[in-house]
Amino acid sequence: MTHPTGVERHDFDGETSLATRGQPVYGERTDGDWRRWDPHRSKLGAMLEHGMDTGLGGGETVLYLGAAAGTTVSHIADFGGPTYAVEFAPRPVRELLDAAESRRNLFPLLKDARKPESYAHIVEPVDVVVQDVATRGQARVATLNKQFLTDDGRLLAAIKARSEDVTADPDAVFDSVRAELSAEYELLETARLDPYHEDHLGIVARPRKD
Repeated sequence: MTHPTGVERHDFDGETSLATRGQPVYGERTDGDWRRWDPHRSKLGAMLEHGMDTGLGGGETVLYLGAAAGTTVSHIADFGGPTYAVEFAPRPVRELLDAAESRRNLFPLLKDARKPESYAHIVEPVDVVVQDVATRGQARVATLNKQFLTDDGRLLAAIKARSEDVTADPDAVFDSVRAELSAEYELLETARLDPYHEDHLGIVARPRKD
């Protein structure tokens, strides 16, 4: 399994884990400049631990939807290029701003991922859209933000079944989301993110060219 440049497996007190170099953000274990990328705290970290082919090589321009306090997006900024972090709730954005202080390539945006027109004048074309929004209509969010992706870009989405319908069978929810996404994206790989994140589906996709 290959990891992006800037992401390595590193030993933390006898436990080997994915890691990036950067200032710690969420109390993760560190060893010198290395900080542990905890897959239990990060859906993208779980996708990498599962060996999903994310297409990440390092240095990409990234739009991150649902950045929260910056747990995952800070790791992305450690090995990525310009990284735009969209978060709707003011409280976690304050912590996101702290994470951005030591990362000149991380740009927090207090915006709603369901309204990309509100940040379209700020965000340049990106190589990767990473989506982790806990809202109903996750496939629609991905479709609305497809406009920012380059033709050969990647969507890396973590679909939370309970955000779509807390009463529905997760497999049925995932089937529905896959079907809706398929209208705009070619799905390259999907995988459940257990045991790190229950009732979550990781998706790797690229924009349809037809």
